[in-house]
Amino acid sequence: MMKNKRIVVTGGAGFLGRHVVARLRAAGYSSVFVPRSSEFDLTTEAGVRRLFEQQRPEILLHLAAVVAGIGGNREHPGRFFYVNALMGIQLIEAARVYGVEKTVVLGTICAYPKFTPVPFREADIWNGYPEETNAPYGIAKKALLVQCQAYRQEYGMNAVFLLPVNLYGPGDNFDLTTSHVIPAMIRKFVEATREGRSEVDIWGDGSPTREFLYVTDAAEGVLLATERYDKPEPVNLGSGNEISIRDLAERIATLVGYRGAIVWDASKPNGQPKRCLDTTQAERSFGFRARTTLDQGLRETLAWYLSRTYPEPTVSSAHR
Repeated sequence: MMKNKRIVVTGGAGFLGRHVVARLRAAGYSSVFVPRSSEFDLTTEAGVRRLFEQQRPEILLHLAAVVAGIGGNREHPGRFFYVNALMGIQLIEAARVYGVEKTVVLGTICAYPKFTPVPFREADIWNGYPEETNAPYGIAKKALLVQCQAYRQEYGMNAVFLLPVNLYGPGDNFDLTTSHVIPAMIRKFVEATREGRSEVDIWGDGSPTREFLYVTDAAEGVLLATERYDKPEPVNLGSGNEISIRDLAERIATLVGYRGAIVWDASKPNGQPKRCLDTTQAERSFGFRARTTLDQGLRETLAWYLSRTYPEPTVSSAHR
């Protein structure tokens, strides 16, 4: 019966959202609506109210976010805090007012304290302040966890909160001003190789570690949590595997075929020193385990980027 429920997916046209919507439809969900920002301004009470009046969702998946890499977070900390907090607070309140049966809210790994013991366990999320460059975004998202838990306590609202690690994969954002580390590296190494450049500059000193989750795996985790998880505690979504930024750069350079030098710009921020999640709760609570290895995911992401950016020239039938 759940597959006949009316589902609204905010951010459903975004990177993760497109994969979540595709996964829902492949699983047989027959009524999935994706609100577009041109029609529904989710930062306004009127826009949110109109969405709920028109669609009457029975399940709400809140994936919409304004997000970028370290550069974007440093340039727009106020906007990232305001928009992400305002969207989430109003949507969760509307879900309460309109009696939504289940609300799934996507948080962020940026909500964890800067110096969190590795692997990050959900119980550690309140043990310190987030890393400074993305703290406004992380705190805005963490406030939504508080709202979900408070509404559950006072109103009995079924609202769950997921903490995905850094995502990557086909359809990612490759704009160097707003992209995250994997798409930024892929683009830089591909362009340097095609242009014959001998150096590629990378922010930081390469020492921080990160964990990455392939986007289709993340979509599967969101679906499983929607179907199987109904508790107040936040749950990590990740692969459980850690890699240094230096090793990641070398791996992507090899995959691309880049043979020049990698120049580390230590004047730029490293971001959080280490990131790696304890993913046992997701597997225990709703059976989620990442399936895609980093090497496999990088190959798929590179292939997608090349196919969109440097398509093969069309060969006429006379010259085949």
